[in-house]
Amino acid sequence: MKENNKTVVTEFFLIVGFQGSQYERVLLFCLFLVIYCGTICGNLLIITLVSTSKKLHTPMYFFISQLSITDILLTTDIVPNLLHILMTYGGAITFIGCITQFYFFCASEASECLLLAVMSYDRYVAICNPLRYSTIMTSRHCVMFAAMCWLVGFSIVLIYTITTAKLDFCGPNIIDHIFCDLVPLLELACSKTHIVDLEVYILSLPIVFIPTVIIVASYTSIVRAVLRIPSSTGRQKAFSTCSSHLIVVSIFYWTMFSVYVVPTKGQTKIGSTMSKIISLVYTVFTPLANPIIYSLKNEDVKKAIKETFHKHATWKNHPQYTVEIIHTGMK
Repeated sequence: MKENNKTVVTEFFLIVGFQGSQYERVLLFCLFLVIYCGTICGNLLIITLVSTSKKLHTPMYFFISQLSITDILLTTDIVPNLLHILMTYGGAITFIGCITQFYFFCASEASECLLLAVMSYDRYVAICNPLRYSTIMTSRHCVMFAAMCWLVGFSIVLIYTITTAKLDFCGPNIIDHIFCDLVPLLELACSKTHIVDLEVYILSLPIVFIPTVIIVASYTSIVRAVLRIPSSTGRQKAFSTCSSHLIVVSIFYWTMFSVYVVPTKGQTKIGSTMSKIISLVYTVFTPLANPIIYSLKNEDVKKAIKETFHKHATWKNHPQYTVEIIHTGMK
């Protein structure tokens, strides 16, 4: 349609850019489908264990369950549409659908940044101020911290999402990326984007810069406190309580800074492909890796998994359960 002699874009066409035969695309489709199912199951398992196991009713595991929610939201926002694009050699997405995908992607990433900062603060209090831990990280405070992360993340992102949606898009409408991201959208805009750029830089202060400072300051204090512990066993035990979180933080920030801090304008085809691959890491693979990291490196989570399956097996072998099955079958 045309308004004021300008063609108004009503839909975008996403191109994944991974060239290959139909057989290779089917393999990629199956791989991403398995990863998506594993991500949903793994994060749901973490949420269920934290909710049902009394041993995991602590601030650290509460925040881990909140992190699992962001991972589910992020991967569900990206992967289903990616699977559709893989099987159709690219796929159309409406303007509203593209902006919606962009909003939930940014909101989940912003919330995760804030949650990782709160989790680092939790580890700081646990190691550097253990005597005050129970009074600082109360259940009420944990809920308030989590609610603040979600509210701030979703509210701040909404500001520049609305501004981006108000830009003029008059063609072309081909996005050479795996999802609707900020940089590809701004490159297609016909109107000036300096307002959006300014908003992103200003609003990145509370959702990226401040959480990064909190994480660095927290772990600097943690390292100093741990190095003052006289016994090697005590140092190892202290480091083990935050090693999983540190690995997740490193992966998250490495991929995010690789995509958004490194200059993207004028990049070659190889650079564009690398940007897509890194985007896949933090939108597809990282949400799968997080529950694996927390479960494999955490004895409490592994014990909770064993206890849950043991209780389930015990209940299935219970005589009352057998009687109920027979009674149901007779009905």
